[in-house]
Order: sequence, then structure tokens, then C-alpha cells
Amino acid sequence: MKKEELEKRIAEIEAAMQSADFWTDRAKAQVMVKELQDFKSELENPGSNDPSVRYDKGNTIMTIFSGAGGDDAEDFSAMLYRMYQKYAAKCGWNWDLIHANENNHGGYRNITVEITGPKGKNGSEGVVATKGVYGILKGESGVHRLVRISPFNAKQLRHTSFSMVEVIPKFERTGGASGLGGKADGSDIEIPDKDLEISIAKSGGPGGQNVNKRETAVRIVHIPTRLSVHVTSERSQAQNKEKALDILRGKLFKLREDERIAREKGMYVSKTTSIDWGNQIRSYVTHPYKMVKDHRTGVETSQVDKVFDGDIDLFLGN
Repeated sequence: MKKEELEKRIAEIEAAMQSADFWTDRAKAQVMVKELQDFKSELENPGSNDPSVRYDKGNTIMTIFSGAGGDDAEDFSAMLYRMYQKYAAKCGWNWDLIHANENNHGGYRNITVEITGPKGKNGSEGVVATKGVYGILKGESGVHRLVRISPFNAKQLRHTSFSMVEVIPKFERTGGASGLGGKADGSDIEIPDKDLEISIAKSGGPGGQNVNKRETAVRIVHIPTRLSVHVTSERSQAQNKEKALDILRGKLFKLREDERIAREKGMYVSKTTSIDWGNQIRSYVTHPYKMVKDHRTGVETSQVDKVFDGDIDLFLGN
């Protein structure tokens, strides 16, 4: 929308808000107020309502899923988890566990964390200061591949395993992106109750014996897409349900974005990405040579240990 059109629409809404019966139809009034906020944001920061960058200043929810590779894949997921955790620590970001499905070897079948922090990375060099956690990490979404000598194979054979990283915006029910500027509440993503399948279980998360004895863990499945969210981090069932719904909105946003980008490229994208051969965005190789390579950009390094120690700026474009 052109500047003149934005200014005209802003003036029309502000005039309507002066009417004595503006709030008679509350739902309509709320839609107009949101439009006013979006139009003003677009006027002040052109492109701020572009869905591809709209939540870049906000925080993020990251989930790592293990794919093909058995124990090796679940161990690889743990390696990626520690890699991102170390990177977050270097950035001064907060790292909060939401849910973990751990195996007997210290690996993860899947694990979800909430990452929050200030825009940029506390003055680190090479950072685009206008980006928040989501804007910096969103390109990490995709299948990651590891090639190494398997520590779980007695014959010391080379093994290939896969994990998928999913990075979605963290939506806030109170509006705003944790004080970072820019609205990130997911209010434009509506989920009818009939589309939800909700189940409750005993929480196995942190919080002491009382939490473990109560049925506070919440799992929500979005029936049309089969997207699912499992939250155990909060102390009450209501809090876990609220957080799960917010995460589900983020997942639906990411799905819509993937489909929009695929349409623009004339491609078809499945609602589920196969976590195996042919779909990887990055490869980590420790045998027979050392290399980490991003298959989208061609960026590579032989410093594998440094990468797993959280030195991933070269792959983030920062």
C-alpha cells in the first residue's frame, strides 16, 4: 500500500474511533484497532508487515527432531541442542526448556526450547542489530546431516544420521515481542476449537515432586495438519495449554510461510519434511575428513569442533 493510501486509511480509522458507538460491535472495533496499528507500523517502517520479516525482531521457539539413524540420530540431536545452547550463551540470550523426550544414552528423540533475548547479540561484531532471536536463527530450519564413526557401533563403522531443526516465532498473548518492538502475538492466526485434539498427562518436567504427581503436561494436535505440540515446562495445566497454543500458532505460521515461498517458486511442498537423504540443508562430516557445509549457500569450514562449540555465525550470515 502506498504512503498516501496508508495515511488516508489511518485518518479514516482514527475518525471512526471518535464515534460514540465505535465499541458497540467489539469484534469489528478490535479488527480496526489492529489495522490501525499495522498501518502505522507500515508507515513508520516500510515492509514491517511483510510476513517474511514481520516477526524478525521477536523471540523464538526451537524444536529439534531426530530422524533416520536410531541412537546416532538422537545423539546428533543432542549435539545440535548443545551447539545452539552455546551460541545462545555467547549472545547473552535466555534458554528455557519446554519439553524433552530423552533416550537412555543422553540423546533426544525431540526437544523444544524457548530462546529470548535483546535485538542483535549484545554488541558482537557483524550482527544486524535490527534482528531479534527469530530473525537471526530462522534460517536454521531444515534437515541437518551428520557423517561420523558411530560411537554406538562396536565395529567402528561410519554412520550417517539426520535431525531436523524447526525454528518458529514466539507469539506473545499480551502483544509485542517481549519488548523488542514489532507485534508478535499471532493474533492473525485463528484456530477453531473443533480443529484441536487436546490430551493431558502427568508432567515429567522440572518443578519437584508435586509437579510430577499432577496431570499438568499438555499435548495438542492440530487435526487438519497433524502438527503437534507437547508442553511440560509450566506448573499448571492451564499455563501449559496456553503455551502449547502459542507454539502451535508459530508452527502454523511457519507452515504458511513455507507454502507461500513454495508457491512463489512454483514448487509443491509437503506438510511434513522427510528427515533423511536428499533433504538436508547442512552436512557435518567428521570422517573420513572434517567439514561443515551449508548446501544452500555453499559456505563451508573444516573447523567442525568450533562449529559444535557454538561458532556458527558464518552460517547465519551475521
